[in-house]
Amino acid sequence: MTTLALLDPQPLSHATALPARFYVDADMPAWDRSVVFDRTWQLLAHVCQLRDAGDHVIGDFAGLPVIAVRGADGEIRVFHNVCRHRAGPIATCDGLAAKSLRCRYHGWTYGLDGVLRSAPEMGGAQDFDVANVRLPQLAVRIWHGMVFAAVDETKAPDFDAFTAGIDERLGPTRGLERYGHHRRVSYDVACNWKVYVDNYLEGYHVPHIHPGLNRLLDYRSYVTETAEWYSYQWSPLESGDALYGDGDALYYWMWPNTMLNILPGRLQTNRVVPRGVDRCRVEFDFYYALDDSEQGRSRREADLVFSDEVQLEDLTICEDVQRGLASGSYVPGRLNPLRENAVHHFHELLRRAYRSPRE
Repeated sequence: MTTLALLDPQPLSHATALPARFYVDADMPAWDRSVVFDRTWQLLAHVCQLRDAGDHVIGDFAGLPVIAVRGADGEIRVFHNVCRHRAGPIATCDGLAAKSLRCRYHGWTYGLDGVLRSAPEMGGAQDFDVANVRLPQLAVRIWHGMVFAAVDETKAPDFDAFTAGIDERLGPTRGLERYGHHRRVSYDVACNWKVYVDNYLEGYHVPHIHPGLNRLLDYRSYVTETAEWYSYQWSPLESGDALYGDGDALYYWMWPNTMLNILPGRLQTNRVVPRGVDRCRVEFDFYYALDDSEQGRSRREADLVFSDEVQLEDLTICEDVQRGLASGSYVPGRLNPLRENAVHHFHELLRRAYRSPRE
């Protein structure tokens, strides 16, 4: 069967998963970068990490190094984190209150607006003007305190359409923009980035892989719904006062690699960063409602421990699945219409992205 035929739309009632080649072929990282990641909105930071001029956060957009920085004028901008001299990094870690952005390779220094300010010993270079050199800039949107950026806004979804309906679901009481950043935890996983997203998008595996999480959620009431550019999973939560208390657990996935895990008093964001055809990094940032009480500190530490337990369970099965996909044994299986509708939704978005250049 031709690749294009494999990418035909499939109805949920008769859908199968994507073929293994889309998870294991060596040319997939470049393809994913071109037709998926460069054409959409990706989460980079939260405004609490960029409060003052010169505060900056670095990230990886599927192989494109980027940096978000608060300018002297108060604006948040996102640039390529690649020096225009010889491709050195402008920054290698997050930072606070920088007066400028200095490439550590040869010392070329940029203003917070991305314009080159100085280049050591370049006086002998004819017709070289530092003011003509600037870092390429991405489009930026700030939503519920979260900073999203797009490499090519002209090919990305309209941002209002990208988030349509989420505001109504969250309501004004969540107050995510007022949360504070607590910690980042990253995991390097031996699987294609799509394997991790597939796993996130269904609660079908929860009773089998996550015994601790299964005790907190009501699996019988577990609901998954899809919109144009995102899907969400919802379940009543009963965790006791030592962890989250009672309320709703909301798990949002936003095309292609952003997850928002929203529980009472806590926002956890996930970014799935491709690192190769069979490798990815999952970056978790933990944000909490401001609470310096002893109980608040204890709940945050308990959340980190519990989250690590759940993630290690997920990472283990994702690596097992990657080995199965690479084995040569796998033929795409039927999806469960009740429990895997968000997986189908993700695969249909992928099929559409992969079809577009071939058509």
